[in-house]
Amino acid sequence: MTRILITAFEPYERWPENSSWLALCDLTRWYDGDLELVTRRYPVDLSRLSESLSKDLQGDFPLVIHLGQAPGSTHIQLEAIGLNVFRDGSKLIDDGPEAYRSNLPIDACASKLREAGIPCRSSYHAGTYLCNAALYLNHHYTRIFGMQTESIFIHLPLSPTQVVKDETHPASMSTPMASAAVAIVMQSLAVASDKKST
Repeated sequence: MTRILITAFEPYERWPENSSWLALCDLTRWYDGDLELVTRRYPVDLSRLSESLSKDLQGDFPLVIHLGQAPGSTHIQLEAIGLNVFRDGSKLIDDGPEAYRSNLPIDACASKLREAGIPCRSSYHAGTYLCNAALYLNHHYTRIFGMQTESIFIHLPLSPTQVVKDETHPASMSTPMASAAVAIVMQSLAVASDKKST
């Protein structure tokens, strides 16, 4: 059975819930497929995120999927590029490359989600905060560890439970739809990873 690592973030700032964690919890409640899911909830803190990710990657997973929320987004966003930059303008890794780009079939996954009726698009800028950091550091650590791990970051819209409590009324996506999207992506990428390794 193929083991994959799926991570999400804890609540932060004005959000008492995080749609990424809600979707991951929902997924673990109903998923009964042929993949073994190892889940983590990461802190909203760069140094602790880096430490936790570096430790978790020692599990040498063939596939890692990071989840995060994107307030205001109307679509799921499949992130292709992690940049070596943090929001204060500093570098995540002083001597690291400027960016890492995923080798995964992100556009094909986005098409599958749209065919399933789930709003989705490929994205080439994951921001400059912890979502981008998770993607960049994942690529960097697997490179220096000499691993073959492939990774992707998925930005999810807010959940309706978050939106009804917020005065700005941003866009939302149901948690079951978000978790279904994650399942479609992970199954598609697991198949692609298996083909690559054979």
